[in-house]
Amino acid sequence: MELKRVVVTGLGAITPIGNDVETTWENAKKGVSGAGPITHFDASKFKTQFACEVKNFDGNALFDRKKVRTLDLYAQYALAAARQAVEDSKIEEGENLNRDRIGVIVAAGIGGLHTFEEEAGYYAINKENGPKFNPFFIPKMIADIASGHISMEYGYHGPNFGVVSACASSNNAIIDAFNLIRLGKADAIVTGGAEAAIYPAGVGGFNSMHALSTRNDSPTTASRPFSKSRDGFVMGEGSVVLVLEELEHALARGAKIYAEVAGGGLSADAYHLTATHPEGLGAILAMRNALEDANMKPEDIDYINVHGTSTPVGDVSEIKAITEVFGEHAYNLNISSTKSMTGHLLGATGALEAMFSVKAVENDIVPPTINHEDGDDDENIDYRLNFTFNKAQERPVRAALSNSFGFGGHNATVIVKKFEK
Repeated sequence: MELKRVVVTGLGAITPIGNDVETTWENAKKGVSGAGPITHFDASKFKTQFACEVKNFDGNALFDRKKVRTLDLYAQYALAAARQAVEDSKIEEGENLNRDRIGVIVAAGIGGLHTFEEEAGYYAINKENGPKFNPFFIPKMIADIASGHISMEYGYHGPNFGVVSACASSNNAIIDAFNLIRLGKADAIVTGGAEAAIYPAGVGGFNSMHALSTRNDSPTTASRPFSKSRDGFVMGEGSVVLVLEELEHALARGAKIYAEVAGGGLSADAYHLTATHPEGLGAILAMRNALEDANMKPEDIDYINVHGTSTPVGDVSEIKAITEVFGEHAYNLNISSTKSMTGHLLGATGALEAMFSVKAVENDIVPPTINHEDGDDDENIDYRLNFTFNKAQERPVRAALSNSFGFGGHNATVIVKKFEK
């Protein structure tokens, strides 16, 4: 069976550094940090009091009041980003659109955490009066519901589900969408991820694990991947959605093509609940599987958007994996962690970084890893590698590889490349 080719024809973004794709991309190129004091709740008694929140987002201005009542914030972000991506793709403008062959696969690592907190808190206070819950509690909370809302918005009857694999979730969603399209099961799939977990349970839970940076005196410099002084990740939130489309379907309607999805690789560390394998064994396997799937050699890749969370262990293990997979070519690559600007969007982070990879391929620009200072070098990291520190770099980007790794040892790697007919 000959596999179909899959291209990216639409992009949408609600992120800590912009509420659309162009603003997000321009701020990424400039090295703008999205971090600041937490406003979603009073974090004054928490070890970490800052995060990369979405700014100036008003669901009431985008959705009618009845609909807002049914949407957790993570689903609001997802639906807003999906509207941008679908509009950008112009797929709705096509004649004879077969909605039975358009699907939606949007991931979340946690889902409606704020809704869960609200309902659990209300029950704890009022439990002596018996259980009374909001009838929208479950459908607002569950991690698959964003996909459902998007499909109902457009009447898309194709494959529809959510994906949960912690911080690898939206890379898994993209790979699932890619595989369904190239196998001929769908003409197009709206895919990506969404998350909104900057609430007491999210911040407190990660604080209890000592996973978050506590650099409260300087939030904008707290996410500092590959720097010796890194002390944990910075939580982010938002949604990025991509429209993936079968090539002939896209060409037939004259769609703009941003890039081609070349391959995807999956693996498991099978090592630890939360820590990556210290030698990066799972990451090595995921990247090699992605290269094999794409029928590409390591030398075909010009840019890696790394998982790069700014944790002491994770950054080192990923660099070990990259040098193992790419050998001497690793020193010809540009590497960057855009989490230094956006924070870690958990289940949405893979989609955001896939978008940055697509934009890098489209524009031949690599966004930077910010917050690295002179003298802040870790003896465990090979600084002969080009980490694109502090300033974006123009260079030919024929293909970009994007890594996402999640709690539970889930690893997912996506490769995108320049489209050539």
